[in-house]
Amino acid sequence: MSILIVGGAGYIGSHTAKAVARAGLEPVILDNLVYGHRSAARWGTLVEGDIGDRALVDRIFREHGVTAVIHFAAYAYVGESVQHPRKYFHNNVVGTLALLDAMVDHGIRDIVFSSTCATYGEPVTVPMTEDHPQKPINPYGESKLAVERILHWYQGAYPLRYAALRYFNAAGADPEGEIGEDHDPETHLIPLAIGAALGRAPELKIFGTDYPTADGTAIRDYIHVADLAEAHLLALGRLEKGDKALTLNLGTGKGHSVREVIASVEKISGRRVPRVAVGRRAGDPPALVADASRAAQSLGWRPKYAELDTIVEHAFRWQNKPRSE
Repeated sequence: MSILIVGGAGYIGSHTAKAVARAGLEPVILDNLVYGHRSAARWGTLVEGDIGDRALVDRIFREHGVTAVIHFAAYAYVGESVQHPRKYFHNNVVGTLALLDAMVDHGIRDIVFSSTCATYGEPVTVPMTEDHPQKPINPYGESKLAVERILHWYQGAYPLRYAALRYFNAAGADPEGEIGEDHDPETHLIPLAIGAALGRAPELKIFGTDYPTADGTAIRDYIHVADLAEAHLLALGRLEKGDKALTLNLGTGKGHSVREVIASVEKISGRRVPRVAVGRRAGDPPALVADASRAAQSLGWRPKYAELDTIVEHAFRWQNKPRSE
C-alpha cells in the first residue's frame, strides 16, 4: 500500500512518514519545501511540488498506486495568518479542495487530516472535548475549520472517509534522534527555551506572568510528535475498517505552564534558560488542555511519551545534535 503524505517533509509529517514506513507501508511524500526539509524526507519517495498542482497530483496517484492520503500541508503561523489571510485561505483551503477533488476523481477513499485545537478559539471549558464550540479567533484556525466542514459535506456526497485530528501542542523529537523540530522562524516554546539555554537563540520571552494560573503563566497540553504520528496510523486503520468520519482531539489531558517547561529544560540541559517577562499576546488564553478520551476509545490510542521531561529530553537531544539541511 502506498500512502501519500502531503507536507511529509515537515515536522509532524516526517515523523509520520517514518511511522508509516515502519508499519510496512510505502510513504510517498509531496512537499513544496517552503517550510519542510529535504533531509527530513528520509522514508519513501519525495516529490517536490504543491497540492494545488492537479496534473502533478494526478500523476502521483497513477504512478504510485496511492490508496490513502495523510494531509499535513498547511501554513501554520497564527500571527502571519492575521496579517495575510488570503495566503492562508488560498493554501490551506483552496489547496485542500484541489487535493480532495483529485481523490474523488481517482476513487481514493481515505484521508487523515491534520487539524488543530485552534478551531475551538477561546476555551469555554477546560479540558476541551470535541463537542466544545468551534469559534476560531484567527484565520489559521478558521482555515482548518473550513476544511473540517468541507470534509463533512464531501463525505456525505462522495465515497470519501476522513479522520480530522485536532492537535494541541506538538512537541519533542524522534526518540531515536533521526529527525526533529526545525522551523524557521521558530515559534514553539520548548525549542525556543532549549535554544536560549544553549546560547543559540535570544533570551526566552515569557508572554504574560499575570494569568489566573498557579504560577501566573499560560498552560498548554504538550503532546509528543511520535505519539501524534502513531495516532495517524491508527486513524487510517479505522477508516480502512469502514469508519466514515472521525473527529478526535490529540493531547495528554495534562497541562504544563511556561515556567514548568523552563524548569524542565533547565533540568534536562543542566543550563539556565535566560528569560525576560513581557506582556501577554493578544488572543492567548490562560489554559488549553485536551480531553482525548474519545481518541482512546475510538483508536485505542494513549500517548507513550506523556511526561514533560521525556518530551524535553528528546527535543534537547535533537537540538544539541549537529544536522544539515
